[in-house]
Amino acid sequence: MTSHTSTHPVAAPAEVSRPRAVEFIVAGRPTSDGAGVRLMRLLTQDLQRRLDPFLMLDHFHSDQPGDYIAGFPDHPHRGFETITYMVAGRMRHRDSAGHEGLLEAGGVQWMTAGRGVIHSEIPQQQDGLMSGFQLWLNLPAARKMQEPWYRDFTAADLPQLETADGVRAVLVAGLSHGVTGAVTRDETAPLLMNLELPAASRFAQRLDPSHNAFVLPYEGELRIDGQAVPAGRMAVLANGEDRDGVVLHATTASRALLVAGRPLNEPIAQVGPFVMNTAQQIQQAVADFRAGRF
Repeated sequence: MTSHTSTHPVAAPAEVSRPRAVEFIVAGRPTSDGAGVRLMRLLTQDLQRRLDPFLMLDHFHSDQPGDYIAGFPDHPHRGFETITYMVAGRMRHRDSAGHEGLLEAGGVQWMTAGRGVIHSEIPQQQDGLMSGFQLWLNLPAARKMQEPWYRDFTAADLPQLETADGVRAVLVAGLSHGVTGAVTRDETAPLLMNLELPAASRFAQRLDPSHNAFVLPYEGELRIDGQAVPAGRMAVLANGEDRDGVVLHATTASRALLVAGRPLNEPIAQVGPFVMNTAQQIQQAVADFRAGRF
């Protein structure tokens, strides 16, 4: 993978003639994870079928050290990928496969748990703002037991583009306006973009009609097909064979995630940090973890 340190200018917007509407808006559920990290869970287990291949989305955002300082000590994963996008702050990753890295503002950590990994994510700051997202992406049945894989991307590693409307996009995965993201996955074809939109700007993104998609503004407010979507709310986009993309209008200066992917249409069996296809495979994952086979 190559390093991308420049922004690609985009002369013309993507052609979207039949944009998707908002099917429903998710407010999210306040919760805590790890050693007490406070966060908002926007993609919960009851949405996994609707937003297949995505399994979970958490948003952590606080300038109170007590909300994040203990981080996420050693914990296991099997059967999916974790994608952590850091907006502000610093977090160190260590895992049982021997990987270690420092995730800083604007960077991404992409980890394929595969057959099993134990890792930790610990803040490297005593105060200040800690803000970012973690997205879980499912693995197809054929790849759930693959060897673990891990990669850190700094902000400079991630391809960027800028439209004539002044919208700046960081492309973590997928394809947008002729620019290819840092990561590609053939089976799920994920699109993951971080967008900065000036007030009154417009951004169009083509989407495969068969892919599930959602938008999360985390600053400002967007309008999608006339529907207002305020910061902190996740808009699930309606599917339709005749829909060719999405058009975002920024009511005010805004920042947002745009996520889409090809559904696997496979059974989902989940217990905590293990996501497989059958209950028997989950039982095996628990047994393997307890036996130290991760």
